[in-house]
Amino acid sequence: MHFDQCLLRLHADDHVAVARRPIQPGTELSDGRWRIVTNDAIPGGHKLAIREVAEGEPVLKYGQVIGFASQHIVPGDHVHSHNLEVRDFGRDHQIAAASIPLEPYPPGEVPTFEGYLRPDGRVGTRNYVAVVSSVNCSASTSRYIIERFVSRGLLDEYQHVDGIIAVTHKTGCCVQPGEPASQLERVLAGFARHPNVAAYIMIGLGCETNQMPVLIENQKLDIIREGEQAPTFMTIQERGGISKTIEAGVEAVARLLPVADAMRRTRQPAGKLVLAEQCGGSDAHSGITANPALGYAADELVRCGGSAVLAETPEIYGAEHLLTRRAISRAVGEALLERIGWWEDHVRMHGASIDNNPTFGNKQGGLTTIYEKSLGAVAKAGQAPLAAVYRYAQRIDVPGMGFMDSPGYDPVSMTGLVAGGATVGVFTTGRGSVYGCKPMPCLKIATTTDLYERMTDDMDINAGTILDGTETVDQVGQRIFEAILEVAGGRKTKSELAGVGDEEFAPWMLGPTL
Repeated sequence: MHFDQCLLRLHADDHVAVARRPIQPGTELSDGRWRIVTNDAIPGGHKLAIREVAEGEPVLKYGQVIGFASQHIVPGDHVHSHNLEVRDFGRDHQIAAASIPLEPYPPGEVPTFEGYLRPDGRVGTRNYVAVVSSVNCSASTSRYIIERFVSRGLLDEYQHVDGIIAVTHKTGCCVQPGEPASQLERVLAGFARHPNVAAYIMIGLGCETNQMPVLIENQKLDIIREGEQAPTFMTIQERGGISKTIEAGVEAVARLLPVADAMRRTRQPAGKLVLAEQCGGSDAHSGITANPALGYAADELVRCGGSAVLAETPEIYGAEHLLTRRAISRAVGEALLERIGWWEDHVRMHGASIDNNPTFGNKQGGLTTIYEKSLGAVAKAGQAPLAAVYRYAQRIDVPGMGFMDSPGYDPVSMTGLVAGGATVGVFTTGRGSVYGCKPMPCLKIATTTDLYERMTDDMDINAGTILDGTETVDQVGQRIFEAILEVAGGRKTKSELAGVGDEEFAPWMLGPTL
């Protein structure tokens, strides 16, 4: 059987190739110059050794180190957890050595979309009203307020409002001072003042650590810009209990709905968009199809003057040198390395290992080590220079490709990106993640045609055509970019059509809870 029919070799220096489909043991593969006979069954997406590797030597994929041989590997072997392991190795970070600006779109040719221009100059892609809980103790109360409108059909008359969302969570009290408290404040303020939120109210209990007056002062929530609707702040204890707070909350939301409904979409340049990039339920095809295609789309947005932001610090580990080389300055590159160092200390303090990621599903899909997973994940960053590094939930305010520090757990990571102001998301998946998030619409990209067809009600775009040979990475990337503009302009994603997104708000909780 011809090599190219069954295998993908991603770089001339690679020791392994990726199986396009399952290959039986004893299968002879040839490209006319040499032949390999498989020694093991190779599941689709998994790695086949095409060169000999001595025990202890590095194994290359994408032309980069993905791990070290834990035993002697010969051509034809299945390469996975049984013979490939993580070891520390030096990376040449070459900060800012390869920062090459992308060619911008010519003046007058920048694509546009229909969006909501907000008083602070940012542009929303959706138009929600939010009920924000400062603490878990007010979560049920917040939801009861929304249920009043939904159960009585009171939203039907507001055709230009996408809905009311409850921003509820499991923290807010017994939070440690310093960065843990500041981070939660950034998250809550980021959702309250999100470009996709026209107006909001905030509800607390009254005795929690996350005191609302402190949150208001620290995040400047009491500063109202011209054209903004002033929020209402209340606590259950101050109002006299849950029932009275619900009535007050219903009255406050009722005042906001006509204001939000009066807002209209206007034509805006694509450079006003902020793109959140995420991968979850990844497989070995993620770094070959969906992720590089998303990287192309991200580059297109950067060329328009927009922002695209990568995240998940543990999932760039071992590939961070590919980003530091593209940093626009030494300060940006060092900021990324500082976050890498923080994570190394963090897992060490808890007796854990960064290589505990990949997950079970990742390994089933052919990803063996965190280095391999990271090399595929970084493909989402395209070729643009690294323009900024953000702390979790920090305001995204620099055009270009950025990176936000976050865990690899998808809901937590995306919560940080949305809090930072991301107005549209793209989520690539090889196993079939079904993520959605209000108030930000999120497109999901399937890495294979099989996944897309099997989960067509949840997947927005099929990147498996790259693997099938019917489209190139650039062609799929262009389709993703066009879909981003359409969704930004109001077209609903599959997750929105399914009503997904009310339970995915998950702030990253730092420090012990006392």
